[in-house]
Amino acid sequence: MKRIILEQQQVDLILTRICHQLVEDHGDFSNTAILALQPKGTPFGKALVHRLNQLFGIQPTYGELDTTFHRDDFRRSDKLLIPNEVNIDFEIENKRIILVDDVLYTGRSIRAALDAVNDYGRPASIDLVTLINRKYKREVPIQPDYIGEDIDSRTDDYVKVEWNQNQCKVWIITDNDK
Repeated sequence: MKRIILEQQQVDLILTRICHQLVEDHGDFSNTAILALQPKGTPFGKALVHRLNQLFGIQPTYGELDTTFHRDDFRRSDKLLIPNEVNIDFEIENKRIILVDDVLYTGRSIRAALDAVNDYGRPASIDLVTLINRKYKREVPIQPDYIGEDIDSRTDDYVKVEWNQNQCKVWIITDNDK
């Protein structure tokens, strides 16, 4: 079974709400940078940057972080892992970092991202923004600071976030339909 849980209109409202929350907490972003996790967090990260500019005229510092070599399952598979290009052209040291990912499930990707960020310096703080928070099956004690939507899902469900030319739909798919 496959069903839509968010359509573009709802995603637009979520983007607006999260941007208001970010501005309330980070002000003019003069000491804040947004880091999107590659590859799935980048469309959401770019959408947040666009909406911050659209709503508040803020053009935040933006980068894209690859966590391939920081994952705890890095050498556990015969599958060849190909990292994405890291796009960080700013100092992380003492900056307030906002990590952005599309779906938070077990927390293992975010744990890898925290390790990766530390390779670039020691930030003043790190906040986590996620479009979808799958509340159950967390394997590490990580919780988002800003949440688009909390969902209850079964362990064998899959949440798919589809971005097509700045349009977004979020699906929940049962194991049989992957």
